[in-house]
Amino acid sequence: MIRDTRAPLAAFAAMGVIWGSYAAVLPDLKSQLQVDETQLGLLMLPTPLAAVLAMLVAPAIGVALGRFALPLAAAGMAFAFAGPGQVHQALLFPLAMMSLGAVTGLTDVLMNARVSAIEAARGQPLMNLCHAGYSFGYAAGALLAGILRDAAWPPSAVMGTMALLAGVLALLCLERDGRIEGLAKPKGAGGAGLGLVPLIGGGIVLIAFLTENAAENWSALHIEQTLGGDPAQGAMGPAALALTMGFARIAGQGLSARLAPGVVLTLGAALSACGMLGAAFATSPAMAHAGFIVMGLGSSVIAPTAFTLVGQMAHPEARARAVARATLYGYFGYFFGPPMLGFLAGSFGLRAAFVFAAVMLLTVPLLARVLLRR
Repeated sequence: MIRDTRAPLAAFAAMGVIWGSYAAVLPDLKSQLQVDETQLGLLMLPTPLAAVLAMLVAPAIGVALGRFALPLAAAGMAFAFAGPGQVHQALLFPLAMMSLGAVTGLTDVLMNARVSAIEAARGQPLMNLCHAGYSFGYAAGALLAGILRDAAWPPSAVMGTMALLAGVLALLCLERDGRIEGLAKPKGAGGAGLGLVPLIGGGIVLIAFLTENAAENWSALHIEQTLGGDPAQGAMGPAALALTMGFARIAGQGLSARLAPGVVLTLGAALSACGMLGAAFATSPAMAHAGFIVMGLGSSVIAPTAFTLVGQMAHPEARARAVARATLYGYFGYFFGPPMLGFLAGSFGLRAAFVFAAVMLLTVPLLARVLLRR
């Protein structure tokens, strides 16, 4: 199973290393740029715009580059991650983050489409396994970055080092037969055949990624600034969340074969909302860590289950495009979530931002019901 998914699994892990490191080093980046939470949210806002544009052209790039599409995208993502750490002026930071956002969006579309193709060939769900690779990579990136921060490494050195690690993982993405079939739009189809399945499934992924990324990106700041934790405790916030999600996704690989998708999505959303509220009202770093662990248990299965459903419900010839479209919709939450939560945190505090994320999770069961009825 791991051998068959080695290439996309490595891409997921590389992305996890990058964004886990970013979450852990975010407090130092904030200090380096000399901005507050609201200003930091504004500086991050162009990142999703670049990602969305890249996602729109990702199917065409995947067709043009063939089996080299995923490894080249993953390598570009690793290279781009070194840039933001070199920036000391706030006005230049969005440019560096736009480059990172673009290659991240490209990589994400290609790796999810590749997993969906492998799922169809093997006849079994594999999204949970590959998304677990992201979670474990995220935890490793957060922990290693936290260690380097404790050793007083500047953001430039931390992010440069983690970029090299992600680059090594990108080398594992090369496959002998890694072409992603079904990305090309059939001539004369005019985009027909996708229907509302990618839109509804993408809406579920959007909420999952919005809340997941809210915890990943703002947990370190919450623990350090709201609760008075030290940098190591701050880094443990995203690391604990990611480790929990990694192990839960491995367990979810088995659960997805035993429980109905609607049940998995409903239980996952309810548990995740409880954990988010626990972190929001925590009075110590330990309580916040516990909340993020519970949140990770629930959130772990939401996005992979939604992606698998989209792949199963789409027409076989349109499967890769449907998953790519759902990825595009979903990553509005992944990229727009942190800036939006930054605005809420700047206006009402991080506790209120986490409460908002918990409320969003409660809409997942409703969307799941609509999707399964189609």
